[in-house]
Amino acid sequence: MGRWLVKEEPTHYSYANLVRDGGTDWSGVHNALALRHLKMMRPKDDVFYYHTGTEKSIVGIARVASVPRPDPEDDRGSWTVRIVPQRSLTRSVPLSTIKSDPRFASFELVRISRLSVMPVDATTWRRVLSYESAVDSTARSSASGKRRAAAGAHAGSE
Repeated sequence: MGRWLVKEEPTHYSYANLVRDGGTDWSGVHNALALRHLKMMRPKDDVFYYHTGTEKSIVGIARVASVPRPDPEDDRGSWTVRIVPQRSLTRSVPLSTIKSDPRFASFELVRISRLSVMPVDATTWRRVLSYESAVDSTARSSASGKRRAAAGAHAGSE
């Protein structure tokens, strides 16, 4: 199974639009390397959805739902592939976080930031998701610590 990252300006087509529409044909890719990556996508591959522009964050996960095919609406030789939403990340992972972690140094998002479609290796995929769950587990630990402290204060006052 492959893993990918696709990039889009949220004011053009956000992850919320993808969810609302139940999927979209990913098209309009003209960069030779990005187009080569798009042609390698296969049904059931996982996809990080990245918002460009002022947001610059990985915000959701989609899945490839079709084989790549020539885009009949683009006479410049582009291809298209269907992607469908899977889930929003519980906490987006900003580019600044990714760039600050030296373990992402070889990630194409850091090295070749202009690509609109790029592969994501399994280690990088897990590392990105660890930022999502690390934030959540910290929040849960903090909340449970506050509950324990409150329970201890309450128990001590009796």
